[in-house]
Amino acid sequence: MRIDESKIEAYAAELAEVEPVEEPAADRDRETAAAFAICMNAINFGSGWWPTIRKRPGLSGYSTMEAGVAERFDSTGPWTADELVTMNASEIAAVVGQDPEHPLMAQFAAALRDVGAHLIDEYDGRYLGVVESAKSIPDLAAVFAGWDSFSDISRYDGRDVPFFKRAQLAAADLHRAGVADLPGLEHLTAFADNLVPHVLRVDGVLELDPKLAARIEAEDLLVHESPEEAELRACAVHAIELLVTASGGTLTPAEIDSTLWNRGRDRRYKAAPRPRSRNTAY
Repeated sequence: MRIDESKIEAYAAELAEVEPVEEPAADRDRETAAAFAICMNAINFGSGWWPTIRKRPGLSGYSTMEAGVAERFDSTGPWTADELVTMNASEIAAVVGQDPEHPLMAQFAAALRDVGAHLIDEYDGRYLGVVESAKSIPDLAAVFAGWDSFSDISRYDGRDVPFFKRAQLAAADLHRAGVADLPGLEHLTAFADNLVPHVLRVDGVLELDPKLAARIEAEDLLVHESPEEAELRACAVHAIELLVTASGGTLTPAEIDSTLWNRGRDRRYKAAPRPRSRNTAY
């Protein structure tokens, strides 16, 4: 695959004109807001499984999971660290409205248990303790990157490629929620998943080898950490860095990522099959 760099400047100008999507802020105290951002990002994966899960009417796979967790938090309060370390597949399945035997549920439960263990061992059971330990947004992302629940390093051509999509997104979401008033948001990379490269491809910024394009259009699953899957993510990250430069620094990678992710909800992008891979990275 390749980035069509001839389209970068015009595409950056187009994105600069897009009004950011303002998500309504939930009325939560700081500890609960931190809990939601951390727990939701710990289980913010499974896009390769979305065609197999029960979606709420009008909602995507991710939004279905988010709605279930939000309802639990708003009705009962956030999970305590002690509740997290005993989480099982049946418990999280009940919260997000899924079959407890679905493979994602055991993976979700394992990720939440890991979060609980870190909270107890390192932060006196407090979600805000994680935020208070960091001096910048990249520093906060690095904390999450060291947890098994946020692990995301691909092996490519003999090298480790640390994408850390969810670790960075967790730090960004804590900042957006107003509980991590820390500098350095602009130093995060894009949050490498499957939707952003799909949008870039549909918009003509990414060009794929015809054989790979045919596999994606046939809805064949890509193997996680295969060269083509790693390249899709890496090319999307690099393309967004080029767009940041073309914008003169007026747009950050996180802002561009958010714009493209929201653009991916439109019918034009949903009409075309996107690359899918079953993994815990995204």
